[in-house]
Amino acid sequence: MALSEESKALLQAQVKLWNQTFSFMKSVALAVALDLRIADAIHHNGGAATLPQILARIGISPCKLAGLRRLMRVLTVAGTFTTIQQPETSSGGHDELVYKLSTVSRLLTTSDDDGETSASCLSPMLSHVLNPFHDSELSMGLAAWFRHDEPGKCQYTLMHGTTLWEMCGSSDAVNASINNAMAGDSRFLMRIVLEEYGETIFRGVDSLVDVAGGVGGSTATIAAAFPSLKCTVLDLPHVVAKALSVSNVQFVAGDMFESIPPTNAIFLKVSS
Repeated sequence: MALSEESKALLQAQVKLWNQTFSFMKSVALAVALDLRIADAIHHNGGAATLPQILARIGISPCKLAGLRRLMRVLTVAGTFTTIQQPETSSGGHDELVYKLSTVSRLLTTSDDDGETSASCLSPMLSHVLNPFHDSELSMGLAAWFRHDEPGKCQYTLMHGTTLWEMCGSSDAVNASINNAMAGDSRFLMRIVLEEYGETIFRGVDSLVDVAGGVGGSTATIAAAFPSLKCTVLDLPHVVAKALSVSNVQFVAGDMFESIPPTNAIFLKVSS
């Protein structure tokens, strides 16, 4: 089923806003690349390197491989580096991306092919301009996180000493900000989903539990469109405690990893 022109226009407008909102991440990624000297690592590896080779060159723990992959994806999309696909090996290994220096990233290398200081290196100037990103809230101390060998600990936890969700439980301001953001995003998207596919998705559904449904942004929209549908929102106690009363929606305090109330269907929305 094709989307209506109005829905297409709204979703395209949302994409543009997300692009504007997260454009600072290109600057953060470049600042981290400069800090870790990724361009030099690739240069000293012959101008092309896989992720494990980059990790080894910059002296970062292999446990940061997934993080480096995401960082390099941003830098590649931004045009800082280019990629080629390494052919499958005879031993049966999978294809692997090889990252290469582009004309842009060659300006980040600190030495030329003869080992002399590069006359075209812009790294010192860029590092100076990007310094505000180094350990700020915007970057969540990303460069420090890469150098932290303990696996599993996210940037937010490393900077604040607690997870974002634990912070929500102790800070009303953070809790309200997260809940309002999620609810607004949900109301926007669910209106389009219901208009375009509502009858197809919810036909024959008698009861629904919105798992980690926050303050009910998605569920309230669903309940308004389908009054006969029994809707429940399941989320942590400090989240549902801030939820406003919604007609035909029940709020249940709990942990989805422990138990989910009996229901005909489980609804789980991933934030866009």
